[in-house]
Amino acid sequence: MVRKALETLRAVTAAEAPIIQPEKLKTVGEKVVRKALETPRAVTAAEAPFIKPEKESTKVTLMPWKGWMGRLLKKAMGEERYKTVQRIILYKPDDIHDMNQMPIPNTKVHYALKDPTLYRQFRNPSPGSEPGTIRIPKADEDCTTADPYDNSYYTRDTARRYLDTANLNNDLQKIKLALMNPNSTEVQEMQENIKPESSPGNKGVFATGKSDFDETGLRAAMSSNHEALDQSLDDNMPDHLPYPCWYYDQDKHLEWYKERDLPVPVGVTGFGTVPVSRRVARW
Repeated sequence: MVRKALETLRAVTAAEAPIIQPEKLKTVGEKVVRKALETPRAVTAAEAPFIKPEKESTKVTLMPWKGWMGRLLKKAMGEERYKTVQRIILYKPDDIHDMNQMPIPNTKVHYALKDPTLYRQFRNPSPGSEPGTIRIPKADEDCTTADPYDNSYYTRDTARRYLDTANLNNDLQKIKLALMNPNSTEVQEMQENIKPESSPGNKGVFATGKSDFDETGLRAAMSSNHEALDQSLDDNMPDHLPYPCWYYDQDKHLEWYKERDLPVPVGVTGFGTVPVSRRVARW
């Protein structure tokens, strides 16, 4: 098969790929000439080394057709009447992001009340304008177990460990059931289901094959399991008593009650009224 190189860099289709000769990277030390794209578009892996990154994010919308119906109605009905109908029909019509989770590239979010020139925008400043190279996290030389890429939080979320109604604490449930009627069918059923089982999922088998990058299985949803999660939470449980939020300014609170000749309460919440759910003992 005779392969031909592209005259100009562009994306190729699946049908073209077998007959296109891939670009060869320059040898070590040879200068690579990078060219900026004339119009924003996706680039292939072969093109990437020869594409010059943009210094700033695009300020032109990539969906010029979006909102054509609104523009047509606004022209026919008038600005004031169109906004009145819009508030009746649409939910949050004045939302700056148009209810999109990902900000639109040309949307400017002003954060200063008095200075209109201060704003934030999608990918601003652009990664292409940052000096230096990509920083890759590295583990300490004497660290053999920590993974610098493991940023999962649920494996260390000890604060909400006993608040998850879907994954109750087994030890606490056993104590509760031991105080109940053992002849009750409901109690017997709860004893059988006291230990939740993980969803079978793919058991760590991905599209590329069996994965062995994590022995605990907590790095992927396919292989997560309650046993390993409980062990991870046990390892991260706090081993000290934290100071209350009012500890460092307790003298100020004390003086407030003394000046008014009021009895000093035991402790200070600092958050106003404590909800009933926090005042009821959990057992």
